[in-house]
Amino acid sequence: MLKNFNVRVWGQTVVNTRRGTFTGTVLPRAENDDDKHIVLKIPTGYNVGIDIHTIIDMKETGYKKANYKIPEREFPYTPGLPSVKLLGTGGTIASRLDYRTGAVIPAFSPGELYGAVPELAGICNLKTEKLFAVFSENMGPEQYKKLAIAIGKEIENGIDGIVIGHGTDTLHHTAAALTYMVQDSPIPIVLVGSQRSSDRPSSDAALNLMHATTAAGHGDIAEVMVCMFGPTSDEYGFLHRGTRVRKMHSSYRSTFRTIGDTPVATVTRQGVKPIKEIYNHRRNDKKVTIKPYFEEKVAIIYYYPNMQPDMIDSLVDNGYKGIIIAGTGLGHVNKPLYPAIERAAKKGVHMYMTVQTLWGYVHMFVYDTGRDLMAKGIIPTENMLPEAAYIKLGWVLGQTNDPEEVRRMMLTPINYETTEREPYNGYLVYQGGVPEIEEFIRKVHK
Repeated sequence: MLKNFNVRVWGQTVVNTRRGTFTGTVLPRAENDDDKHIVLKIPTGYNVGIDIHTIIDMKETGYKKANYKIPEREFPYTPGLPSVKLLGTGGTIASRLDYRTGAVIPAFSPGELYGAVPELAGICNLKTEKLFAVFSENMGPEQYKKLAIAIGKEIENGIDGIVIGHGTDTLHHTAAALTYMVQDSPIPIVLVGSQRSSDRPSSDAALNLMHATTAAGHGDIAEVMVCMFGPTSDEYGFLHRGTRVRKMHSSYRSTFRTIGDTPVATVTRQGVKPIKEIYNHRRNDKKVTIKPYFEEKVAIIYYYPNMQPDMIDSLVDNGYKGIIIAGTGLGHVNKPLYPAIERAAKKGVHMYMTVQTLWGYVHMFVYDTGRDLMAKGIIPTENMLPEAAYIKLGWVLGQTNDPEEVRRMMLTPINYETTEREPYNGYLVYQGGVPEIEEFIRKVHK
């Protein structure tokens, strides 16, 4: 098709089709794609695929072979700025496109990051280390433990703050794991990712990285936190506690929300503004407690109507030592599961109940179902999020199998994974179409 119309790859081209006219740069075809589409990078920066069978005419109006590699510049050292270490796990913070495969390639060295986000040089003196190169769905106990040990070494070496680049899909799992494994840190530990890669005009990567390094290098909150967009615009970022945060939207830049509480702070390039009055403050010492433990034979079950007992039996038969249940309502499952739960308890399996509503508390004393389940060995976990409970149970069972000690550790909060009460503004769900919400939106976002 390109030859027919004398158009070249990298040519600026006008394409007339049965579906309309498109203008952009013809990109090389990724080796894993079909040969029935031509891909244009349109002026907005996005790519569009055009079915060749719809093309009526093409005209090349210019040509310039593109180089999408991020220019690498030496990261300057500025006396007086804090030293921040960026530990990479494989999440894309800054990136370029590989048009051979169509994949996004992360830019990670200090020079690449400086070339992509030169503002970083005015925030901190940055060093980087790539620990892993995995998608976030492949992060697990092995990576959690190595991360915790690496963080401990950086703290001992006197670093002022730590940023962890991470894919967003399981970022909240890793944040919970590090909260348990890295305790009483004297410095901020900030996990950050991006919902949209750096080649897209709407990317949140650069701003998230600036916010994260600001929080790590200049902030006073010495906790494990997640730093991502606050609102959908680029007004500010949120700092969420690692045990109370969850990814709540598949594509919004403001996907991460603190559940059952408020974020610990907001952050802009000018600094960190605490929302919480109580938090762990930065210290000048190098003391930290590292507990890199995890039992992998732990599962989380999301209860659904008509769940069959073999769901639990299969876990027990395969040697699982702990089960987190995300139950309905106040913490319920159906009666057909009772015999399987009793069998699991007799086998010594540790079972804990959370709620799939996410907001709110487990209250198993209210109905007979809850009381029956507790009598059979299931322990309620207050308002712990299911993912935080799953990670914590794995961490606890990595250290002990004694039922009473497991119970004590599970129900003793380390950093607000359970709270005594949910604040009045800890449950706000903005519902479009409701008059008062629409009026609020009109006032805040013109």
